Amino acid sequence: MPGKDYYAVLGVGRSAADKDIKQAYRRLARRYHPDVNPGDKAAEAKFKEVNEAYEVLSDPEKRRKYDQFGDKWQFADQFAKAGRGAQYDFSRGGTYTTHDFGDLGDLGSIFEGVFRGFGTGAGTVRRPARPRSVEHPVEVTLEEAYSGTTRVLQLASEQQCPTCAGTGRVREGNRTKLCPVCGGSAVGGKPKRLEVKIPAGVTDGSKVRIAGQGSLNPDGTRGDLYLVVKVLPHRLFERKSDDLYVDVAVPLVVAMLGGEAEVPTLRGKVSLKIPPETDNGKVFRLSGQGMPHLGDSSRGDLLAKVKVVLPKNLTPRERQLFEQLRLTRPR
Repeated sequence: MPGKDYYAVLGVGRSAADKDIKQAYRRLARRYHPDVNPGDKAAEAKFKEVNEAYEVLSDPEKRRKYDQFGDKWQFADQFAKAGRGAQYDFSRGGTYTTHDFGDLGDLGSIFEGVFRGFGTGAGTVRRPARPRSVEHPVEVTLEEAYSGTTRVLQLASEQQCPTCAGTGRVREGNRTKLCPVCGGSAVGGKPKRLEVKIPAGVTDGSKVRIAGQGSLNPDGTRGDLYLVVKVLPHRLFERKSDDLYVDVAVPLVVAMLGGEAEVPTLRGKVSLKIPPETDNGKVFRLSGQGMPHLGDSSRGDLLAKVKVVLPKNLTPRERQLFEQLRLTRPR
């Protein structure tokens, strides 16, 4: 079929059921959403493409036309007219809309414009300029990113200072001076205390949205406040996407003869079976022991790398045994 293959975009077959199409869309949209990939133009383009495909395949009538006419499905009615001798015009651009996660819980309400605000084509409707938004950095530990956490913010008031009527200056005789109450800032009032939930699975650069808590606009509306997450380095674990990496100390005798070793995880220690003659640097994958995936119940893996620990402060008997081993296996 010429043009875009919407089924291939979503990674489903042409006979896919509606629920399979929806699941594929939600999975891909989460993966490529601009909030999850800040500044990544390729991911943004992929996100738009996924939305475009879902717009068509989620609508039974549009899907029927697409299956028959391909990516010119918008002109299906004109094709029909052309078959009866009427003319049709290919010059018009199509439009598509975006979709909300709906039942995805906190993700839909927390993260920026989840599946809103993206549209292409000549028919796209212009929206009014959105209120100004504010970004604020927030640091979390890896443990907090693993389980989710909260932060309490003190937001400066942006109410008009009643003393200077929002001018920042007051008159004193024939002269003006800085307002003694607001110090020239033109705003007054007490700071606002705001408790914010940071969901489990956030990564470096994730943006948590608090609607209506941004800058005050001249028309009285407010933009949104975005917490830009910084996940602090951990002394044990290295994070790559949803997977965690950790070094595991294994005594020499356990590496040679086999046994068990304790592996730290963010939920506590677990026992790992070490087979005989395990090499230094061997990596074991512990499924589901990594970070939670933002927005759903899946988890990454923990990759445990063996670090063979040589014995120290040998006793005379231990040294004698190693000497015997050297004579038995000199290499």
